[in-house]
Amino acid sequence: MNRPGIPIQLGEKEAPGVYANLALITHSSSEFVIDFAKMLPGLKRATVQSRIIMTPQHVKLLAKALEENLKKYEEKYGNVQLPDKNDQTKGIGFQSPETQEHHTESD
Repeated sequence: MNRPGIPIQLGEKEAPGVYANLALITHSSSEFVIDFAKMLPGLKRATVQSRIIMTPQHVKLLAKALEENLKKYEEKYGNVQLPDKNDQTKGIGFQSPETQEHHTESD
């Protein structure tokens, strides 16, 4: 979603990025909160790496930009395969809402 004419500065702290394999999304009438987290095998809880707060309009634009970029990616590199429902890494990584399990703090 890089707009022509808008200079973007990437700081040293942000340049390496952070790894996330889990996103927890909540919303109110005026904003979406997306917690990007990392869940590693053998650990009982995920660790939030970054929290992003966006307006509903910006979330919709982001979803559209992600969809467009995923389409370009798959045209260039091939179809991205989602894990089988019976995959042994169940519970780790991004999951669709249909397959996502809800965990409590005590899990």
